Parts: sequence; structure tokens; C-alpha cells
Amino acid sequence: MIKAKKSLGQNFLIDQNIIDKIVNILELKNKNILEIGPGTGNLTEGILRKNPKKVLVVEKDYDLTNLLRERFKKRIEIINKDILKIDENLLSNETLTVFGNLPYNISTEILCKWILNIKEKIWFDCLILMFQKEVADRIVSDFNTKNYGRLTILANWRLQIKKICDISPESFQPRPKINSTVLIFKPKKNFFLLKNSKNLEKITRVFFMHRRKMIKKPYYQLFNDDSIIAKKFGIDLKLRPQNLDFETYFKLTKEYEDLRS
Repeated sequence: MIKAKKSLGQNFLIDQNIIDKIVNILELKNKNILEIGPGTGNLTEGILRKNPKKVLVVEKDYDLTNLLRERFKKRIEIINKDILKIDENLLSNETLTVFGNLPYNISTEILCKWILNIKEKIWFDCLILMFQKEVADRIVSDFNTKNYGRLTILANWRLQIKKICDISPESFQPRPKINSTVLIFKPKKNFFLLKNSKNLEKITRVFFMHRRKMIKKPYYQLFNDDSIIAKKFGIDLKLRPQNLDFETYFKLTKEYEDLRS
């Protein structure tokens, strides 16, 4: 019997109804699948029943890796590594459909890493990911709301996002103390072009460092006390970070890049 490791944020999905709902979101036949954090393999089993072409799983826990190897034999390919230390662009020569019951303690770090590292040829066609509900609410929020922030802006820059469902603690073993949410992400065909994704990360980090204060100070910090760009986009510097929409942050990032080119 494998015991969940709290240090790795492990909560194993055991609800068959939820598993069925997740694997039925898309047609998986002949698809190349990547699963992050398969745990004991309950969702993996559901994926395999849909007849994918290949299933690749990334599991950091050595004990779980052995369990998965014993349970699935050669039906899956296992990578026993930390997903944060893997270059996702090198995982496969073919586009992957990704599933993940992400460890809550690193879920935002994983998503941000993937977004910031997107290349011209995108390595995935779809991400179906489970987050702590509070994090998912931030990802799908809109501006002028309390949940709107850096994660919202980064995620919505390159990805179309849709909420699938909420999941109660009873669907996991051990039971977490919070609800979870499944989101689906698909790459946008049309998005705001920037020279370097790290610049958007920097702009949002500086603006949201003090989210309850006016944007005047972070704006001048980034643009050297020059109010011309704020006037160009009609930005009131007395506003707070959550009052600016996605497009405004994308435009500010482009101006920031142009000033440094």
C-alpha cells in the first residue's frame, strides 16, 4: 500500500465518475498523451481505455514509479524525474495532449514555466489540468476582480481557457482540505506578439508587487518617470493593477521592449 507523501503534495484521484468525465473531455484515440503526476495510476487507466497511440507519464516519486511499472508494464513509458527540471519541448517529436493532477504546491510554477517557454512549434495541443480551486479561480478571472493578477494575464496571453468542473475533497485519497477545479487550455492562434515572454512576466511582477496600491510607482519604475506611454494608452496612474485589462499589459510590455531595443 503506497502512502501519499505530503511533501510532494500528493492527493490521489479515486472517484471513477470524475475520472470518466476527465478522459471524455476529448477524443483520445491515436493521440500521444503526457500525464503529469499519475500517482497510483487511476487516471492513467482511464486514459488507456480510450486507446491512445502512446502514453508518457512523468512521476517524481520513485516508489510510485515502481508501482506504475508493475501495474502497466510496457503499456506506458515512465520518466522518473521532476517535471520542473524537464525541458517540455524535448519530451516528444509529436504533439502531446497533456493531463495533470498537479501538486498544489507547484501547480502555478509548472503552468508559468510552460507558458514562458512556449516555442514557435508548440509542444502540446491541449492541457487538461487540475488545480486548487482558488488557483483556478485566479486563472479564469477577469480584470476589475479580486482574483485578477499575474497568473491570469500570463495564462490568457497564449492560451484559451475553459473551466470544466469543480471536484470535492471526497474524490481524493487522502482528502485535501480544499476543492479542486479542472481547466482545459488550448493554444491561441492569434495572440499579442512580444519579443520575449520574460518581459511580460517582469511587467506583471512589478505592477502586482503591491496590488492594493496605485500603479503610479511601478509604472514610473519601469518607464523612467516618463508619462508619455500612459497618456498614449489613456492609463490613469491612480488606478490599481487589477483595473488594467489584458490588452493594456500586453501593450505596456511591447512599449517596454521597444524602449530597450
